[in-house]
Amino acid sequence: MVPGTRAPPRPPRVPRTLARVNATDRTPADLLSSALAADPGRPLVTFYDDATGERVELSVATFANWVAKTANLLQDELSAEPGDRVALLLPAHWQTAVWLLACASVGAVADVAGDPAAADVVVSGPDSLEAARACSGARIALALRPLGGRFPRPPEGFADYAVEVPGQGDRFVPYAPVDPEEPALIVAGREFSGAEVVERARAEAAALGLTGPGARLLSGLPYDTWEGLNAGLYGPLATGGSVVLCRNLDRLAADALDRRIESERVTATAR
Repeated sequence: MVPGTRAPPRPPRVPRTLARVNATDRTPADLLSSALAADPGRPLVTFYDDATGERVELSVATFANWVAKTANLLQDELSAEPGDRVALLLPAHWQTAVWLLACASVGAVADVAGDPAAADVVVSGPDSLEAARACSGARIALALRPLGGRFPRPPEGFADYAVEVPGQGDRFVPYAPVDPEEPALIVAGREFSGAEVVERARAEAAALGLTGPGARLLSGLPYDTWEGLNAGLYGPLATGGSVVLCRNLDRLAADALDRRIESERVTATAR
């Protein structure tokens, strides 16, 4: 700068909003990265199990940390590669959401309620362990206990997720870039690429009442259909919203549900 002159004024700072950050996102893992960059402290998944009384709230940062650890487990310990099939024999649960994004991070295909015999890796809840034994590859078991607790005794032939995941790294870098046009999800017999998951989640957001950042959707839908996955994870993630994910919602009385909708500041429901 020439002495005696003033520096030109700086352009106004544009806030790093989610809309600006995720404009080019092509995979579910991209959406999570953008949410983390935009507002790591905001709630992303609030989980209720109305059979046990459990409530867990995960911010974007906490959820992303679980995803990173799980993706490292999947890639480094279980030797999963892009294109490998991971059968997820799990209910609608916050840990299921973590596994869906971990698969997307690695480039593995998340096969929801898929055939374990055709999978490279199976991830099972406590109620599907016998079926999961048909997998000849790696087997992971989730106790689905409050706060991610472990099994009192690990199921024979399975690694306990709650034992294996804490020691994994907090940052994840895939060994190979994830191709958004490759298969990423199979649910109810339908296959989606990563790009299709993102595009469809965005296209259907308004119909779910996800009108933009801050929208809060209560979902009691199971995870065995696209509609359940979209309401319970992908739609809120794609729009800067959050989900109140409810398992066993049919056990909750109508007046208690009304109180939850009010206390959780729910703006839309999918039941």
